[in-house]
Amino acid sequence: MYDYDFFVIGAGSGGVRASRMAATYGAKVGICEDYRVGGTCVIRGCVPKKLFVYASEYSSHFSDSKGFGWSGAEQNFDWPALIAAKDKEIDRLNGLYIQTLDNHNVDTIQARGKMLDAHTVELKSAEGTRTVTADKILVATGGWPQMPDIPGIEHAITSNEAFHLEQLPKRMAIVGGGYIAVEFAGIFNGMGVDMHLLYRGIQILRGFDQDIADKLNEEMGKKGIDVRVGTNVTEITKSDDGFLLTLTDGSTLTVDAVMYATGRVPNSKNMGLEDLGVEMEKNGAIIVDENFKTSVDNIFAVGDVTGKIQLTPIAIREGAALAATQFNHTPTLVNYDNIPTAVFSQPSIGTIGLTEAQAVEKFDDDIQVFRSEYRSMKFTLSGRPERSLMKLIIQKSTDLVIGVHMIGPDSAEIAQGIAIAMKCGATKAQFDATVALHPSSAEEFVLMK
Repeated sequence: MYDYDFFVIGAGSGGVRASRMAATYGAKVGICEDYRVGGTCVIRGCVPKKLFVYASEYSSHFSDSKGFGWSGAEQNFDWPALIAAKDKEIDRLNGLYIQTLDNHNVDTIQARGKMLDAHTVELKSAEGTRTVTADKILVATGGWPQMPDIPGIEHAITSNEAFHLEQLPKRMAIVGGGYIAVEFAGIFNGMGVDMHLLYRGIQILRGFDQDIADKLNEEMGKKGIDVRVGTNVTEITKSDDGFLLTLTDGSTLTVDAVMYATGRVPNSKNMGLEDLGVEMEKNGAIIVDENFKTSVDNIFAVGDVTGKIQLTPIAIREGAALAATQFNHTPTLVNYDNIPTAVFSQPSIGTIGLTEAQAVEKFDDDIQVFRSEYRSMKFTLSGRPERSLMKLIIQKSTDLVIGVHMIGPDSAEIAQGIAIAMKCGATKAQFDATVALHPSSAEEFVLMK
């Protein structure tokens, strides 16, 4: 007889959803977490990041307002006040997650979990060490920032620490070119920090549509962000004037803070999984089948720890599908087609489906690309030089919309609506037959000829 029918290691988005749903289906469920309930997204990811984005956008809003007749005293930004407000909101959300688990009779244990055998989890906490047993066990421990092994790397921070800086730096470098890097570059730039973005690749946002990546690079430059591609840091040295970065081209850059956003790896180390024969990739990603089962029959994994699509809504869907399959006798698979994605850069990005390069690779010349670039009406009076870009990618033989990409205000909100249409198999003819909602940015998607 086991202590639990289902025990979850990691109380992030996937783990919380899986445990809550399994309990709803009648299972006796326990979950452990060594930090705070809510995981990366709620505690040190999507939620605080979006709050920071909102805060940083006010500098542009204040400037824009002058074109609409508003005037007033200069605004002053209070970093400690933002940190305090953010922490208060994260505390509230953390409490709600704990309450939700309690309401579903899930035992929440503040401890670090480690597998001792296929049915036994060791729990280590400040109170001591104990063990629990379970019929089925889920690993949902998410991902963790990775940094290169270079001299002086101990002086660098990651996005984890960026949410808790005691002071706002005057000069800052972010190393990386993915969505976390460009988002934080926009955040700190909007707060008045002298920003440098250093990326070793040929263009930021590798894997996104090329036109969108090019446009973001251009717009970031307009905002005063020093974007350097084909550039990396070889050494970080602490000096009286901050931190001296030695770059691959031999030049140097002095900043007050350096943040690495060079990817995340599955958080699966020191969990005893290798000793149980759980198959993993070299980077620690746990290998699972379509039902999230590992190579050990009663051990499962969902979310970022599997190294697949690193998005909170995906982890939630995987957790729900696992619970339905294992505890509700309802085999459920997750469909990974046409997943909408947002990058809260400035300007923001919304994307669904294939990039133009992916479409060409898959369908060769059986595609048609529609493209629209324009200046938002809001910026005609404000004087902001920012321009938006939209793309539709169509498979000619079927008229299906197979890719939608946008950079500009409200991109995420617009992309979510279009994602529904694409899930329903929308065609270009149906886009064309839809009446435009005027005046709006979204109407461009039904007016492209």
